[in-house]
Amino acid sequence: MSPDESLVGVEGPWRHRSVHAGGTRFHVAEAGEGPLVLLLHGFPQFWWTWRHQLESLPAAGYRAVAVDLRGYGASDKPPRGYDLPTLAGDAAGLIRALGETCAVVVGHDWGGLLAWTMAARHPKVVRRLIAVSAPHPLRLRSALFGDTRQLRAWRFALGFQVPVLPERRLTRRDGALVGKLLDRWSGPSWPDESVSRRYREMFRISGVAHCSLEYHRWFFRSQFRPDGLRFARRMRAEIEAPTLQLHGALDRCVLPRTAQGSGRYVAAPYRWRLLEGSGHFPHEERPEQFDAELLGWLADPEPER
Repeated sequence: MSPDESLVGVEGPWRHRSVHAGGTRFHVAEAGEGPLVLLLHGFPQFWWTWRHQLESLPAAGYRAVAVDLRGYGASDKPPRGYDLPTLAGDAAGLIRALGETCAVVVGHDWGGLLAWTMAARHPKVVRRLIAVSAPHPLRLRSALFGDTRQLRAWRFALGFQVPVLPERRLTRRDGALVGKLLDRWSGPSWPDESVSRRYREMFRISGVAHCSLEYHRWFFRSQFRPDGLRFARRMRAEIEAPTLQLHGALDRCVLPRTAQGSGRYVAAPYRWRLLEGSGHFPHEERPEQFDAELLGWLADPEPER
């Protein structure tokens, strides 16, 4: 029997609510008051990946909002809309639905690809951009087609392109594959069993496995279709928001060399930080180190190029 969506309502120093944007209902966890920081998770996770930042950001004077992306957790799971342009529209609409005209946008993994897309396609809503374990989409595209090491690291996504079977693999044996991916991509000593179990349980919510795979399917299948080519052209727009890029030195999912070339797309002040000892999930693996970089950069009124 699939778990109920209510399991994502983890208690803590935050409040849960639903926010409607563009006809879609999103579950968010929110804490603090001040300038809005929108937190976008990646695969295979949900809003709870930002639990440390939902405490550190409010303590520093920010309003932190972590969202379950379309298809994840307790958010709606429509049959379509898992392309980056639609997801960027979701997030831009969510900022407005939260009562703000712009926000600091922090995105990890797929949330990071989404954040880059927002900055290019909806520049007025992104005050600052923080990409975590996420290259610019065009940088990832070129690496997948020109770097055998990165293609090998992403071979799991190639397996996601077939129908039905990947969904079954992600959910069988209590989500064991989800736990295996977390272990494979992280640095040493993370995650512990309780953390792994929470993500495995979330992935067994009805519809989550399928919706999460649609992100990967669109990215690969659109590369030579008209919609993908239009997306690539639009993504050549220079990023005008000050940008911080944080990446774990031990990341075996998105190689640091893949992410590092992303600064070429940023016209605004840009900072790259490689976090030693961290894998693909630095905000969870080394939250103190991660928060020091994040909060220090946010406090800097004129971050250097």
